[in-house]
Amino acid sequence: MDTTAKKDVLLICGSLRERSLNRQMGAYAAQQLAGAARTRWLDYADLPYMDQDAEFPTPAAVQRVRDEVLAADALWVFSPEYNHGIPGVLKNCLDWLSRPLEPGSQATAVKGKLTLYSCAGGGAKARYCAADLAETLSFMQVDLIETMHAQIALDRQDYTTDVLTMSSAEEAALRTQAQMLLDRLA
Repeated sequence: MDTTAKKDVLLICGSLRERSLNRQMGAYAAQQLAGAARTRWLDYADLPYMDQDAEFPTPAAVQRVRDEVLAADALWVFSPEYNHGIPGVLKNCLDWLSRPLEPGSQATAVKGKLTLYSCAGGGAKARYCAADLAETLSFMQVDLIETMHAQIALDRQDYTTDVLTMSSAEEAALRTQAQMLLDRLA
């Protein structure tokens, strides 16, 4: 077995906006992993609403997303805060990922999956979303990397220009998370 093979990190953005500030934060984090891990973004915009009546047979979009998650060595979630919580599109994706792969099974696409998260939003640094993510991901039984998760404060300029600006401390927090992820993947 080649132990020098690069690991795959699947990036998940809680916003579907093309110029999402959280996607920009994720791009910065991906730069910190460059050369040591392969990164790609999960496209989940086409997921249907979670509905147990439509769970089996598994809808094609859900199967595609699960397959991408199963193929990844780790997940890194980047999320804004919507109304003091996880954005609905991200919560829907997480709900699908938490469901059994087969009827009656306890296996899911994320159970035991190495995972971490970072959030950017407002002056409160998306603290409610971060708390919700910690609770939700733990309940989903992922292998959550315990750390001070990077939380980025956004100001009016970030929102009006659609350009993320981070302090040196915020950049350092993302670099620390990236290194912790790489250490766990080693």
